[in-house]
Amino acid sequence: MSEVVIRPVASRRDLNAFITLPERLYSNEPNWVAPLRFERRQFLDRTKNPYFQHARAEYFLAEREGRVVGRITAQVDALLQEVQHSRGGQFGFFECECDPEAAGALVDAAARWLAAQDCDAMVGPQDFTMNDECGLLIEGHDRTPIVGTGWHHTYYRELLEGAGLRKAMDLFMWELYIQNRDKVLPIIWELADRLEPEHGITIRHASKRDLKAEMRRFIEIYNVAWEHNWGYSPLTEAEIAHAAKTLKPILDEHWMMFAEKDGEAIGVAVTVPDFNQVLHRLDGRLLPLGWLTALRARRHIDRVRVGFLGVKPEWQHAGVAAGLYKEHFDMAEVTPQTWGEMGWILETNDPMNRAMEGMGGRIARRYRMFERTLDAVDTSR
Repeated sequence: MSEVVIRPVASRRDLNAFITLPERLYSNEPNWVAPLRFERRQFLDRTKNPYFQHARAEYFLAEREGRVVGRITAQVDALLQEVQHSRGGQFGFFECECDPEAAGALVDAAARWLAAQDCDAMVGPQDFTMNDECGLLIEGHDRTPIVGTGWHHTYYRELLEGAGLRKAMDLFMWELYIQNRDKVLPIIWELADRLEPEHGITIRHASKRDLKAEMRRFIEIYNVAWEHNWGYSPLTEAEIAHAAKTLKPILDEHWMMFAEKDGEAIGVAVTVPDFNQVLHRLDGRLLPLGWLTALRARRHIDRVRVGFLGVKPEWQHAGVAAGLYKEHFDMAEVTPQTWGEMGWILETNDPMNRAMEGMGGRIARRYRMFERTLDAVDTSR
């Protein structure tokens, strides 16, 4: 077998190969959902993605005889390092043929680049942060992934472990049929019903017309409610503004909600209809006629993803989360979406995992984050 060559993405042609590689690798996998090519191109663009205002990255391709067989990124987030008081780096966008040599060479290339950036560890996969698509699917290959999550070949786990990576943390996606009120523990309804009369806390829906201001309220809650979570990545206003612009076409006011006390936002749930049910029909392209398919297909979206649900620490014992849960059940009665998934939820987050059990949920998919120390990495190659 010919030698594996690892090289950085250095041209538009390289970037196109990087973006389109998964289309070939998953061409026979009916559960894989192709992302939109133009969205991936913008996401990877260092001049357009505000992540790069506080981070740097390198993109790598693996080739045999000029044929691309794998890809990976290595990234360093200065803001994340500052918040976590660490020298850690990350890797992401891992895709590879069933080729242990190529996979090992890709991981080693990412490790050498990170070590040269003075990083002492690498964690991933995450594209680029824990707020983006992250983790390797290790359970739940029998279902299509919900929006913002990935589907991966079962052999990827063996490739990453063979490259010297070990488990760092598992992330759960919980499935909930949110019209099944009878499966919910009664205490959740009791806490929700006491929220306004006992605490003066109300639930309201977000306004898409005032989306920038709403997202600033989200940041305020997110950066205090999640700051002690494993893998927490702080969000900047520029990133939220960019996300709001990107997500606005698929956001639904039924599913975005705040808990408020005396006009102050103290809790939030950002839930989105599963646009993957549309993307599954587009093969990564909106043109020439994909947009017509998208318009027709979005009417048939029947599930949602609860991507963020959090409460400011001082209000976490007042039943605010229960109020947000109840509102989701109420929305399932007036929208086409009657079920969905919630996550990521860390395997160590006992309160949230117990809450999902209390609402009759089950773990539908499991993703794994891996890590590797870099102390002994040779950066001279």
